[in-house]
Amino acid sequence: MPNWDEDLVLPRQWDANGHAAGILAPGGWIASTDPDGKTWHMLSVGYRNPYDMDFNAEGELFAYDADMEWDLGAPWYRPTRVVHAVPGSEFGWRSGTGKWPPYYVDGLPQLVDIGPGSPVGAAFGYGTKFPAKYQRALYVCDWTFGTMYAIHMEPDGASYRAVKEEFVARTPLPLTDVTPGPDGCLYFSVGGRGTQSELFRIRYVGKESTEPAELRDARFAEVRALRRRIESHQRPTAGAAEQAKAADFLIPHLAHEDRHVRYAARTALEFLPAALWRDRVLGSTDPDTVILGAVAVARQGEKVDQPRVLQALGGVEFSPLDLRGRLDLVRAYQLALVRLGEPDEAGRSAALAKLDGLFPTPHDALNRELCALLVALRSPTIVAKTVAQMQKPARHDAPDMESLLARNRAYGTAIAAMLANHPDMQQMHYAFTLRTAKEGWTMDDRRAYFNWFEKARTWSGGNSFQGFLRNIDRDAYEGASHKERVMIDTLGARKPIVPAVLPKPQGPGHDWTLAELVELSKTKLSGRNYENGRRAFAAAKCVVCHRFAGEGGATGPDLTQLAGRFSAKDLLEATVDPNKVISDQYRASIVETSDGKTYTGRIVSEVEGLLTIVVNPEDMTKFVQVKRSDVESLAPSPVSLMPADLLKPLNENEALDLLAYLLSRGDKRAAVFKR
Repeated sequence: MPNWDEDLVLPRQWDANGHAAGILAPGGWIASTDPDGKTWHMLSVGYRNPYDMDFNAEGELFAYDADMEWDLGAPWYRPTRVVHAVPGSEFGWRSGTGKWPPYYVDGLPQLVDIGPGSPVGAAFGYGTKFPAKYQRALYVCDWTFGTMYAIHMEPDGASYRAVKEEFVARTPLPLTDVTPGPDGCLYFSVGGRGTQSELFRIRYVGKESTEPAELRDARFAEVRALRRRIESHQRPTAGAAEQAKAADFLIPHLAHEDRHVRYAARTALEFLPAALWRDRVLGSTDPDTVILGAVAVARQGEKVDQPRVLQALGGVEFSPLDLRGRLDLVRAYQLALVRLGEPDEAGRSAALAKLDGLFPTPHDALNRELCALLVALRSPTIVAKTVAQMQKPARHDAPDMESLLARNRAYGTAIAAMLANHPDMQQMHYAFTLRTAKEGWTMDDRRAYFNWFEKARTWSGGNSFQGFLRNIDRDAYEGASHKERVMIDTLGARKPIVPAVLPKPQGPGHDWTLAELVELSKTKLSGRNYENGRRAFAAAKCVVCHRFAGEGGATGPDLTQLAGRFSAKDLLEATVDPNKVISDQYRASIVETSDGKTYTGRIVSEVEGLLTIVVNPEDMTKFVQVKRSDVESLAPSPVSLMPADLLKPLNENEALDLLAYLLSRGDKRAAVFKR
């Protein structure tokens, strides 16, 4: 349904380093079109970057979507994942903190999480001379970690369930694409961003049968057929009689036991006039029909519909619902506020009377959604109860990345280091949510809330983690009244953030050439010093722009996994001659304006005709904004934002220890440090 919106019950924060700032729904999308590109039909939305996709033997589409690695450690982080891209699907990518969790009733969940990485090629193994299980698998490639996965699926209701299996892995192996060949082998390519391109072939050698397998699975065929029949109604229907017939067919399926069927029915219902089905769904005695119906009315209705929606949701008893039903109910309340506006006092009071006493519950997800909803409803009790939750001992509830670490411990060292000091994401969600709360604060609550940030700043996360903490702290402080801010400062509840001082190079420096460094790396890249390499990383100012093993800035790419993609020579060449290969993601632009001004920097966003250009790679806060209408010319800069002489101040040991540090993935036990 093309009436997507952000649908966030509380204000979002854009990425703390400016990534995708101003980019709104639907995010990444998949569309079908004719060969001439004249007719387009939006099929599926809400992706970060659905890099590749493929159809199974039944014509079902599966896509491989990217993560936002800078979100690691934050409650809104979503791993790379494979999704079942059914028609009308919404997967809830939103920029910054706005990403939907998979349990939202107005979205659909992933089929299987892969983990941090860079999705590239995807293809089913149809036609391969492999054992049957592998003929039916979907193969997906991760460029960052050099791993190809086989995704094994089984029908499960109207969709599928799946498990991932590591199929091919090596370091370095920067995978780019995969496809079955006519000879029954599987072919994949590697390369990209200045690395050596190669083509590989996988063939099966073993005793299992490689005869062509049955590719279709008849299990749950009837419910999949029902879902497709419902999806055929996701289009405008002409004629009153046909519309009434469609409504009669769709409404009962709002109560179907299968999530994909319920979702398809609600989406299709929204294509019909609301007057045809609004009273029927809101007046139902079935909880799912009321909840899904309220979601549809909220998305398609008007402000005048809100009292009826809130009344219907108020009539759904909370205690008999299972966890899924409770999450659906709370989300329906959120959408009634988001889509239909601020409720009147009677509606707000009734909702609070029903919901305020429910928080906290034993379930983290339900607590997150109740907390956000109650803040939006201006609950007088939610601040005190939530601050109390934030004072509990931290749980280092890291996202499930064990599969990533288990597949190859050498790859996962830097991530494991982060997970060892991982945030309590539930507490971080509470801090994020309370930053907008206005009612119910006491000075003790303010002091406890701001003191929490001292604990949180000791945790590790992705490139934007510390920036998000700073922004949450800032929003909460600026949202307080002047009198409250004076008291917060007087009590010393909020500590200033002091930037670290960079160490000086030990020197003496040298005008290093690539040939010199490559030659040294051949004979002296063993028995190196980890701590000296880490120090040199800071002294050469690499840490200002690049993140490594959970530390550093975000102007440039994260360097933790360099060893999985680049050889020592490649890395040295990129350092000595940064202009030779410049990543599109981090390339500077030269912007000339009609009044004769020229700016060189990285364009981090373009919102409502306004370009935001970071002109100092060492400080993301140094930016200029230029109206697009004032731009005379815009061209990619041939010069990298990375200075060419970073290694000049370093002596030989510093340069080699720095190289070893970068090749170690942050692992102190790496071979380059053994004597």
